[in-house]
Amino acid sequence: MWFPVLSACLRGRAVSKSGFVVASLCPKHREANVSHFSHSAGRCSQTCQALIYRKHGDPSRVVELEDAPVPQTGAKEVLVKLLASPINPSDVNMIQGTYAILPDLPAVGGNEGVAQVIEVGSQVKSLKAGDWVIPRDAGLGTWRTEAVLAEDDVFSVPNSIPLLSAATLGVNPCTAFRMLSDFEDLRPGDSVIQNAANSGVGQAVIQIAAARGINTINIIRDRPDFTQLSDRLKAIGASHVIREESLRRPEIKELFKTCSKPKLALNGVGGKSATELLRHLQVGGSMVTYGGMSKQPVTVPVSALIFKDVKVCGFWVTQWKRDHSHDERVFRGMLDELCSLIQQGKLTAPACEEVRLRDYKKALDAALQPFTSSKQVLIM
Repeated sequence: MWFPVLSACLRGRAVSKSGFVVASLCPKHREANVSHFSHSAGRCSQTCQALIYRKHGDPSRVVELEDAPVPQTGAKEVLVKLLASPINPSDVNMIQGTYAILPDLPAVGGNEGVAQVIEVGSQVKSLKAGDWVIPRDAGLGTWRTEAVLAEDDVFSVPNSIPLLSAATLGVNPCTAFRMLSDFEDLRPGDSVIQNAANSGVGQAVIQIAAARGINTINIIRDRPDFTQLSDRLKAIGASHVIREESLRRPEIKELFKTCSKPKLALNGVGGKSATELLRHLQVGGSMVTYGGMSKQPVTVPVSALIFKDVKVCGFWVTQWKRDHSHDERVFRGMLDELCSLIQQGKLTAPACEEVRLRDYKKALDAALQPFTSSKQVLIM
């Protein structure tokens, strides 16, 4: 479901190669009742600023800040002012043309963020002016200052939580929450091992697990600021922080004298790192892959399957949201629990660098750097 960026009209709903619904741009007024974003008029009442790309490629070269039309608000729609939106790896991959779902071009970048409701349509029941909302699904194009969205395409969140927590709530914390909830029956005192522990997902895993009394063994690559990063992860609840190279050394055995072998391994890297996680799973444990930053395949030793009966599976939060799109109770319950943790100070946003929208090139360049420890967040 891709929101139009240069026109107030859509050609209706089109299906992408991956089977997901996307919205296409058209040069003329749309026909009535063909779009999921059924606007009440085919003209624009105002414009906004948006980060638009017309072809796939290097984000710093293909993304441009432009004026884009804002359609009038329909009966079942809301006009929102975007407040903040992060730059996630999936956003970059979409612009590069390598992600699993891609919009028709031109498109507005960004899949996550928080917005404030400015105006509601006459038939909107669940939202009012002043409410904070986040996207229900990927593809709304959040790198813009304003948008008109269907009421059903957003969820409300408390406007009492920190801005950066709200802006980064919809992807990484939800991914962490589901992986800790859906694959193993984890109890207080159990252990989870994960690579990419300093990523947004990794930091959310640490905090949600700590709130549940679950130990985390956190693997990060060696780097000049390892000690500072280790201290920061421990400050938010990490039980253990280990260099990736240490997984293949004898001292890892000492750790398991005081910490139970993990029931669950979370893999955001792939390659040899994933294989090392498997080696330390307890019998019958699960490894869940949610990312592949190394761009290397996951290799599973035959012995792990036969003698340890490990389970190897994948997770994609976008698919989970779409599979549960008709079960608002489950989605709402997850958001309520995450927001409660935020309000209690048990779940904080990852380290972020706030960047004004006009400085987007600086933010995109920073997001592409290796060993990035701060998430770039565009402030509208």
